[in-house]
Formats: sequence, C-alpha cells, structure tokens
Amino acid sequence: MVAGRVVRFDSTRGYGFIAPEDGGEDVFLHVNDLLIPESMVRTGLVVDFDIEDGDRGPKASSIRLAPSSAGGVTDDSLCDVLRTTEFTAEITELLLRAAPTMTGQQILQVRQELAQFAKKHGWTED
Repeated sequence: MVAGRVVRFDSTRGYGFIAPEDGGEDVFLHVNDLLIPESMVRTGLVVDFDIEDGDRGPKASSIRLAPSSAGGVTDDSLCDVLRTTEFTAEITELLLRAAPTMTGQQILQVRQELAQFAKKHGWTED
C-alpha cells in the first residue's frame, strides 16, 4: 500500500495522476480503479493505493481515501454539498460584492454556468 496526493484528474476523460508520498514517478490513475466516488477526486486529495505495472508505466489500483491517522483526508474535510438554491443565492451575493457593475443579465449567465459546474462536480444537489 502506497500513500500519495492526486496531482491532476480529468473527470471528463476519467484519468489523472498521483504523486507518491515517498517520491518517485507519478502514477497513472484511472476512474475504474477508484474505491471512492469519482466526485471526491480532486487535486490535493490524499489517497492510499496499490501500484501495478501498466502498459505505459506504473498504474494505481484500489484507490481509496488515506486514513486520518496517516495524515490523509477524511470525509469531514471535503466540501459541503449545498442545495442548488443555496449555492446560487451565495454566488449572487458574491458577484454583487466582487463586481457591482455587472448587469442582472450578466449575473444570471455567470450564475448559471457556475451552477452547472458545481453540479457536475457534486458540490450541489437539487
């Protein structure tokens, strides 16, 4: 069992890379080898995994969250899932503070894109 941090993950393509804690070459990560929900995988996530020889180099398998006793990330440290209405209300307030000259139409467009992005990543629920 090896510990490491996710250095990159492309959820559209279903793969990424993990940097082993003890150094060395980054290890290929494929969505099919996750033992955790794909929505939890993000840059910086600490995971435990096994290493196999893949067609193009080292490949991670049996990828799971690292236990908190080993300095890993636990479910409590992951982001809260908000209801879509709560998320859009907070985004609206943030946009009004950050860019008070935005028009209502611009705020609606940005808010819609951000809401879709958040839903795709599992940050919101209906």
